[in-house]
Amino acid sequence: MSGLLDGQVAVITGGGTGIGLATAARFVVEGASVVIAGRRQAELDKAVAVLSGDTLAVQADVSRLDDLDRLYARVAEERGRVDTLFANAAVVEPEALGNLTEEAVDRILNINIKGLIFTVQKALPLFTDGGSIILNASVDASKGGPGRSVYAATKAATRNLARNWLEELSDRKIRVNVVSPGSTETPGLAGLAGDGDVDKLFAVLAARIPLGRNARAEEVAAAVAFLASKDACFINGVDLQVDGGFAQI
Repeated sequence: MSGLLDGQVAVITGGGTGIGLATAARFVVEGASVVIAGRRQAELDKAVAVLSGDTLAVQADVSRLDDLDRLYARVAEERGRVDTLFANAAVVEPEALGNLTEEAVDRILNINIKGLIFTVQKALPLFTDGGSIILNASVDASKGGPGRSVYAATKAATRNLARNWLEELSDRKIRVNVVSPGSTETPGLAGLAGDGDVDKLFAVLAARIPLGRNARAEEVAAAVAFLASKDACFINGVDLQVDGGFAQI
C-alpha cells in the first residue's frame, strides 16, 4: 500500500459499478475513507461487500436535489468533510438524432449536466480548502459519434464546467480536473450491445484504439487517484485522456 491518499475523505458518485467502483477500490487501497453513491441500492450493497476499508454507501440519484442533500447530510454526519469528489455518475442512451424524444434528452441532461452541477455545488460547504474535484467526461467530448450526440454534448460541457469552476474556486485553492476515458470494459459499455454480442462490440471498439485494446476500469481509477493526490498538487484544469491515444487520431 502506497498511502497516496492517506487520511482523505472521498465522495464518488456512480460508485456502485464500473469506473466508480474501481476508483472506490483504488482509493481504499491508497488510504482514503470513501463514500460511494448510486441510484441502485442492490448495486451499492454488492459494492460494499467487495470493498474493504472505511467505506460508506448512500443511495442517491444525482438528478434529484433532495437525494444530494441527503447524501451530503450523511457525509457531514459520518465523515465531517470532503477532501476529494469524483463526480462520475452519468448515463449514455444511444439514439439517432431523428429518433430522439424529449423524455430521453431530459433524462440525459438531468443526470449528466444538472446532476453534475449540483453534485459539486452541494459538496462545497463540506469541502476542505486545497481539496480536489475530478469530473468524469469522455473521449466523446472531442470525438463524438453516431447516436451519441446528446451524451457527447454533455461531456463537452463537463470539460467546460471545469474551466470555469477552477477560477471560481481559486480562492479556496480547490483544484478542478477532468478525466476522459475512452472505451472501457465496464457493465455500462457492455450494455450498449443490447441483445448483441458483447465480445464483438468490445473487439470493434478496441480496433479503433492505437494501443489495440480497450481500457480496464482500474486503469481509469489509477488516473483519478493520481489527480486526487498531492503528487498532482500543481495540476489544475487538465483533461487527462485515458483512451489509449484514440482522441489524438
